[in-house]
Amino acid sequence: MPEKVLVLWDIDRTLLYVGTTDRRVYQDAFARVVGRPAERLPARGTGVTMPLAVRELLRANGVTGEAEVERLADRVIELMPELLESRVPEMRQEGQVMVGAEAALRAVWAADALVPGVLTGNLRRSAEIKLGVFSLDGFVDTEVGAYASDDAHRPALVSIAQQRAAAKYGTRFARDNTVIIGDSLEDVRTGLLGGAKVIGVASGTVGARDLADAGADRVVADLLNPRLLLKSIADLTSAARREQKAGDAG
Repeated sequence: MPEKVLVLWDIDRTLLYVGTTDRRVYQDAFARVVGRPAERLPARGTGVTMPLAVRELLRANGVTGEAEVERLADRVIELMPELLESRVPEMRQEGQVMVGAEAALRAVWAADALVPGVLTGNLRRSAEIKLGVFSLDGFVDTEVGAYASDDAHRPALVSIAQQRAAAKYGTRFARDNTVIIGDSLEDVRTGLLGGAKVIGVASGTVGARDLADAGADRVVADLLNPRLLLKSIADLTSAARREQKAGDAG
């Protein structure tokens, strides 16, 4: 039986796009907790985890003192999944599945050697809501994913996902057999620092050249070619295993 490879999908702008819903949820949560409207919102498409974005939101809107930021951040974060769920009809109307994403998900899901999970800056419940809205939740094993609710430091999520996958599938997962598929510079940084290969998808706010310059191991324009995606995964993990064996022999 071939060695398993863990494939960790980013969600926003890689698999789906929810329009302005996330930003409205930030606005709703801020107003409910702080008692006034937010004048500045987090930057779009950065891939930063939601807890860090919430802290940025509070500081950018005049909340001072780290103790106060932390206190209010906890309350905002607790509200986010509930507020997101209340906007499911809006997500269905304004959002969309990214081009080629469903076919790519199906291809990875159907490959015996691949374990498709999730690595996202969303909280777990928020991730499940988004995937469910667009009927993509059947093509990933959310039990072996890692989420912002696990750790706000995104590179730390790689080892969390690897440990969960190892416990479930009885296979060691490390850089040589773990691949992140994502659209942001943060996805690339996560792989470099966390211990995974990265396939950058130029479907978000970052162009193909910038993804490559940041250190993505492969870059594709979109997910329209599932065969190319599967080949890229196989090439990267095969090469990594050869490098590992050579290092061990040396």
